[in-house]
Amino acid sequence: MMTSSEALPAEAAASHEERPARPGVGRAFLRPLPLAAAVVVVLSVLGALLAPQLAALSGNDPFTYHSDALAADTSPAGAFGGVSGAHWFGVEPGTGRDLFSLVLYGARVSLLVGLASTVLATLIGVVLGIVAGAVGGLVEKLVDFATDVTLGFPFLIFAIALSALFPLEAPRALLLTLVIGMFGWPGIARVVAAETRVIVQQPYVVASRVMGARFGHLFRHQVLPNVASTVIVYSCISLPGRIAAEATLSFLGVGMLPPTPSWGRSIGDAIGWLLVDPAFLLFPAAALFLVTFSFNILGDTLRDALDPRGGRA
Repeated sequence: MMTSSEALPAEAAASHEERPARPGVGRAFLRPLPLAAAVVVVLSVLGALLAPQLAALSGNDPFTYHSDALAADTSPAGAFGGVSGAHWFGVEPGTGRDLFSLVLYGARVSLLVGLASTVLATLIGVVLGIVAGAVGGLVEKLVDFATDVTLGFPFLIFAIALSALFPLEAPRALLLTLVIGMFGWPGIARVVAAETRVIVQQPYVVASRVMGARFGHLFRHQVLPNVASTVIVYSCISLPGRIAAEATLSFLGVGMLPPTPSWGRSIGDAIGWLLVDPAFLLFPAAALFLVTFSFNILGDTLRDALDPRGGRA
């Protein structure tokens, strides 16, 4: 008969053999598609941070009107949206503003609102999810009720109404961040709450409670480290949706107001010129697609690398 001391190493070895190997995060990003996505994200962030310097290379800025670059009907003069040595992406119809500068400065708005709203939604969702999962009872029911109410509320209608209520002088980027962030926490709250319910039943957490550990200690040292990978992955996956939400609101005319550059507003303005000159739609739409697609790839890569089951087959 096998003794318990002999059985434990055997079981540990068996479980070790059964556990599929998973690639490290660094190795996961060395694959061609994740690497290309990472390069796109880094370049877009650098483009947003260095927008004034990069726009100056073309000798333009997004707030100067170039009427000489427009035809008599105010459409861009020249082929492909007025692309030339002076205007690398062409010009905006109706105003003649440099489209290369508009795309660069638009990245600032889209990435800032997307990142800030994701951070806000993550903070709210993580705190409420851990509290609901760890405390349970009435607190959990209240959080679930707030989650259901938030998910059931029509986001676009609320955003449009709120935009109409706020004065035009109000900082639109801050308003968009608050609106998108306040509606973005339920998903991550539910995921974190589900994981927290499992974690608080683990023997080491139960032992800490028996020894008198306070909720703050459990929150910081036992629950939060164990949900960190899930939070990081969920945030990366949800970030493209927040960027697209800002673009959608700006496209509908309730987001960033002129003359502030925004990818969504540029796409919305381009719709009216689509039959006259479709080139105006190409660059802001391509920038939005590449950034959101790249963040989706990064989120999937992180999920596969951090999945304790070894990711997808």
